[in-house]
Amino acid sequence: MTAHVSVDYGAIEDNMRVLCAHAPTAEVMAVVKADAYGHGLVEAARAARAGGAAWLGTAQPSEALSLRAHGDTGRVLTWLYGPDGPFDALVAAGIDLSVGSLPVLEAILGAVGRAGARARGEHAPRLHVFVDTGLGREGCPPALLPDLLDRLIAARDEGLVRVVGMWSHLAWADQPGHPTIDLQAAAFREALALADTKGIDLEVRHLANSACTLTRPDLHFDLVRPGIAMYGLPPVQDPDGRRFGLRPAMRVATRLALVKPVPAGHGVSYGHEYVTERDTVLGLVPLGYADGVFRAAGGGRGRVAIGGREFPIAGRVCMDQFVVDLGPDATAQAGDEVTLIGADGPSATDWAEAIGTIDYEIVCRFGGLREKEAL
Repeated sequence: MTAHVSVDYGAIEDNMRVLCAHAPTAEVMAVVKADAYGHGLVEAARAARAGGAAWLGTAQPSEALSLRAHGDTGRVLTWLYGPDGPFDALVAAGIDLSVGSLPVLEAILGAVGRAGARARGEHAPRLHVFVDTGLGREGCPPALLPDLLDRLIAARDEGLVRVVGMWSHLAWADQPGHPTIDLQAAAFREALALADTKGIDLEVRHLANSACTLTRPDLHFDLVRPGIAMYGLPPVQDPDGRRFGLRPAMRVATRLALVKPVPAGHGVSYGHEYVTERDTVLGLVPLGYADGVFRAAGGGRGRVAIGGREFPIAGRVCMDQFVVDLGPDATAQAGDEVTLIGADGPSATDWAEAIGTIDYEIVCRFGGLREKEAL
């Protein structure tokens, strides 16, 4: 591989300390789904634990099981599956499970039945009721919640499950003040009140993601679930312009494969969408859209840093390479470092703004290089 993707796990640990300080009345769940947003599942989880995370959260059950396989014995919640989820393994591993429908609950109970006494009473699986308060994605609609709770209570009373949590997810938390935030919070409180009237004693109630962890202490409840902020990329603006004290953890770099002079009027890359205006020097960067560099970053939208200066991408991004115009007085040479993301170059947020996406997608894409390189 020609790319080097490095992750500062000390930054993740420090960021977790900052997030814990923002939620002093709640426990903190470090969301490490999607290979920790490209930062490395196991390593990022360990850094988060060191920084004070009491919980870990993954969407995919396979990642929760991987955390157990790598020695994590703390609280881990996983949530994205249908009735065909690997519940036998999850129950055996002591993973907290989200349940937002009767079919999923019945599948979990099937796993409990197969496990026998090993998954009953104090060893029964810990369940978090997922309520759809308005996002329209996972979760139980409020109209169906009474029936789900009644079935959970019956299973609890038989010693088959422990109902320990209730949670939901916000649609517009990254826009503080958006009216849906308070509407969803109200719907969540109604769901909590219903659980209380039915005699369900919850250990944890959780709603806040990264944005609400940083901006809405009134919605912290018992547990907050920061994700992207843990990696140093807050999804909301800090009024003081200091990123809430968070440090980006990912750096992406490579080296120039070729440096060459070309005359004025020379076309660059497919379709000659860029044509040199003067005699100049071109630098070839050996990464492309197969490596996570968005094709949409061509045409001068994406930038890289070489020797302390930033240069826009000249022409189209190709499958495995792109070109930058280094200027007529360039001193760069083949082998010089090119920073795509880092403190000495553009940020993931800069890339996201350039191509009209979010920095979540940028780090997840470049994180794929880290997997290939097996750092």
